[in-house]
Amino acid sequence: MISVKSTNELSPKELIDILKARVAVFVVEQNCPYQEVDDDDYNDLHVRLIENGNLEAYTRIIDKGDHITFGRVLVVEKYRKGGLGAKIVGATIDEIKKRFPNQPIQIQAQAYLQEFYAGFGFKAISNVYLEDNIPHLDMLMTFD
Repeated sequence: MISVKSTNELSPKELIDILKARVAVFVVEQNCPYQEVDDDDYNDLHVRLIENGNLEAYTRIIDKGDHITFGRVLVVEKYRKGGLGAKIVGATIDEIKKRFPNQPIQIQAQAYLQEFYAGFGFKAISNVYLEDNIPHLDMLMTFD
């Protein structure tokens, strides 16, 4: 089941489950100490794939004013290799199209995922750069 809620709509348990999964993936697994919880978390939308009460995959959507972005894309380790990454990204794009029609979507993608995101229609708009010592590039999807 896909669930989309603003931060204020989340229960304390839902918020803790999200933050726990994000820290596990982006800080611990990637060995990358950085400020994982940030000011965007006050006003973003949380897209969750939940089965049997368990968080399996997640993204967050942020309205940047001139464009929409999403990030913190993750699949919880024990649910990987089942296509849930594509499922959560597809659901996130669908939600953005519904809530923010015709707005461009710009993301910071880890460089090794460039072809994955290209499969959804994103195009690279930057060279590869380091963000927290991890190669990234900016990618854009427009609706002309």
